[in-house]
Amino acid sequence: MAANNSGGLKQTDQESEGSVQSTADMTAFVQDLLVQMRTRFQTMSENIVSKIDEMGSRIEELEKSINDIKAEIPKEEGASKLKLEEDKPSDESA
Repeated sequence: MAANNSGGLKQTDQESEGSVQSTADMTAFVQDLLVQMRTRFQTMSENIVSKIDEMGSRIEELEKSINDIKAEIPKEEGASKLKLEEDKPSDESA
C-alpha cells in the first residue's frame, strides 16, 4: 500500500505541474488576446477620429459653398426685380 501512496503523490505532483503550466499558458493566451484587442480598438478609434475630422472638413466646405450661393442670390433677385419693373408698363401711361 505504501507504493500506491507514493505513486499517488507523483501523479498529484504531475497534475499540479500540468495545472500550473496550463494556467501559465492560459494567462499568456489571455494577455496576448488583450494586447491584440487593445491594438484593434486603438486602430478603430484612430480611423473613427480620422473620418470625423474628414466629415468636419466636408461640412465646412459645404457651409462655405452655401454661404457663397446665398451671397449670389440677392444680386440675382435684385437684378430680376429690376428687369420686371422695367418691363411693366407704368400706371401713368394708361
